[in-house]
Amino acid sequence: MAVRQASLRHRIAEAIDPELHQKPGLSPFNRGVVAAILLLILIGVLETEVHVIRSYGGLMTAAKALLFIFFLIEYLLRLWVSPLNPKVRGMVHFALKPASLLDLAVLISLASPFLGLEAAVFRLLQLLRILRLARLGRYSRGMNLLFEALRSRSTELMLSALMAFSLMLGAATLLYIVEGAVQPQAFGSIPRALWWAVETLTTVGYGDVVPVTPLGRVLAALTALCGIGFIALPTGLLAGAFSDAMRRAREDRLHPHHDPHD
Repeated sequence: MAVRQASLRHRIAEAIDPELHQKPGLSPFNRGVVAAILLLILIGVLETEVHVIRSYGGLMTAAKALLFIFFLIEYLLRLWVSPLNPKVRGMVHFALKPASLLDLAVLISLASPFLGLEAAVFRLLQLLRILRLARLGRYSRGMNLLFEALRSRSTELMLSALMAFSLMLGAATLLYIVEGAVQPQAFGSIPRALWWAVETLTTVGYGDVVPVTPLGRVLAALTALCGIGFIALPTGLLAGAFSDAMRRAREDRLHPHHDPHD
């Protein structure tokens, strides 16, 4: 009986703990958890619309009750199998981890529907659990590649960011000089003009602040043209770095024990 219970505990641990899951990607159980999290977040968003509450309030209350039961069972199962993870020293250690405390906070919010806004905030915090699960499965390889790409191009990215900031500050200073007396509310100081510079360099162009003098418009056009190149520069750097990282990872998978001295 003890052997059967231990075997059941190990099977549950492999299905519920992403670090103990043997196959790549998330287990079917954890995929169900992610789906339940998304459903809970959707309910939290829809609950802010009064027309939806009037029409489907009873259905949402029933769905939240079912989700509470599901997440309570999941929490207890994770607590039960937590000692099987070598990184966990025991159930108490697992229960005091930030992710576990977040799970407990979500359960409390579901059990306390009269918390109002705080309950909605707790439900939205479930997004953090998706990140905790996803980074350990098949997505961890992609995230590692992304971090490797960022590290390999950190100097170039910092230089491009410095150049973009210099251009933004220079454009704001010029527009302050040219347009400051004409539009003091928008360009009466360099900090005020910085908002316009950010809009223009990122090519967002809200249109709430625009130059009105001929020289100001010429400077704005030059700033917008320069912004296209400066915004595209980090994108190109990251794309090249990510491509190199993927190529190296592919070579490592094809030749895991390759020795250049062979």
